[in-house]
Amino acid sequence: MTELRFYAIPTVELLQWLARGSLKQNLLRAIRLWVWLKILYGDDSECFNLSNSFKFAEWQNTFFTHPPTDEQPQFHGIECNCGKTVSDWLKNVLEDEMQWRNSLKQHDQFSDETINDTLETRLFAVTRRSLQDDLRILVELGWLNKSKTTYQKVNQFPKFSAQNNSYSDFSALHPDLEITFKNFAEPLGGFNRFFLEIDYIISQSNQDRLEDHQAQLKDLWQQIPTPPVELIYDSAKLDKVVKCIVYPICLYYSRRALYLCAFGETPNQQGDYYNYRLDRIEKITPLTWSDPQLPKQLLKSYPHQLPDTDLIQKEIDQVWGFDFYLPSQLMLLRFGRNFHDKYIKNTFRHDTFTEIDYDEAQELIKKSTVNNEQKTILNILKLRSPDDAYYRVNYRDGDINVIHRLRAWRPNVEVLIPEQIRQQFRQEIIAETQFYFSS
Repeated sequence: MTELRFYAIPTVELLQWLARGSLKQNLLRAIRLWVWLKILYGDDSECFNLSNSFKFAEWQNTFFTHPPTDEQPQFHGIECNCGKTVSDWLKNVLEDEMQWRNSLKQHDQFSDETINDTLETRLFAVTRRSLQDDLRILVELGWLNKSKTTYQKVNQFPKFSAQNNSYSDFSALHPDLEITFKNFAEPLGGFNRFFLEIDYIISQSNQDRLEDHQAQLKDLWQQIPTPPVELIYDSAKLDKVVKCIVYPICLYYSRRALYLCAFGETPNQQGDYYNYRLDRIEKITPLTWSDPQLPKQLLKSYPHQLPDTDLIQKEIDQVWGFDFYLPSQLMLLRFGRNFHDKYIKNTFRHDTFTEIDYDEAQELIKKSTVNNEQKTILNILKLRSPDDAYYRVNYRDGDINVIHRLRAWRPNVEVLIPEQIRQQFRQEIIAETQFYFSS
């Protein structure tokens, strides 16, 4: 038997690739092709005793309990695989079915009714011709080889690619900008009518290496399964070059640069996740899942519990800050009313960035601080106007992006809690005054 194993879950991206066109029109086939791959290369393959080389009739006899037929089989019991619904095949596979449903809705405007009908459909209750077409597609995609009437399992999986899909996917963009990009994706009147200016601090001298990293990661992410990698990383925080073995999850642009979000070892040897600034990665070396030097957290998570991009986005949505792996902490801010009404009111900062009144701010201080610190902050609050704007927010403690945002608001924002940021800003302001008031 082939040693290749297929453990990929049916993500929308994988299903879109298998659909080779409109996923809305070919969802059932895409899911069935995914099941085929599980049958051929997954753990389920041992249940059907398929050799590396097999004929369609051999597979049919081992997969179904009913006699071979050219017609669509009638339901005759769940014991036969033709009786299993899509929901049966997806059972214990999807960690979050609701999230999977939402991905389908966002991707191709699937309705709840369509998704429910799909889940209730008997996936392999199709004609012989449809099943043979499935095999033909798998051959064309590179998952099988064929000689006359015999199919052979491959020695290397094809690379996943979404380049040939017949749709333009803007889902990686900020959702509020997605419509703008779609509306102005093409030139109008012979000219581009939309431009996006962003902070991007990577120098041209590092651009070649950055492009090499992106090309290498793109190649790795088209492999199934995605292999772990060894990173040689120049850490600015530690002021030294470190080596980390990680599972690469995705690229993320945040404020000034591109970052590789990864799971595994970290530069400071704390936690299991880290955002590696892409231009500070000196080298990426692919490894294998059988490599003896893999850290415990990777071995423990492979193959079924490796993190995906949905986990990262979920954590970012829950707490303010890009470093999603840092602990969450409460912050209380005060803005002068004039500044607030001009620049903060009716803007979105984060789901947890919520305005509260003066009395609620007082109660929050009482609940969130202790002893002398509480007394000090309450006395400070007494000196502030109830007419000012007060906000609470859950933030990532230690996230430099949050600190940068607060600095940009100075001197129009006051951090009331936590005390450590309040003290940090006090020291920064004292240091800054030396630049402007020293003799």
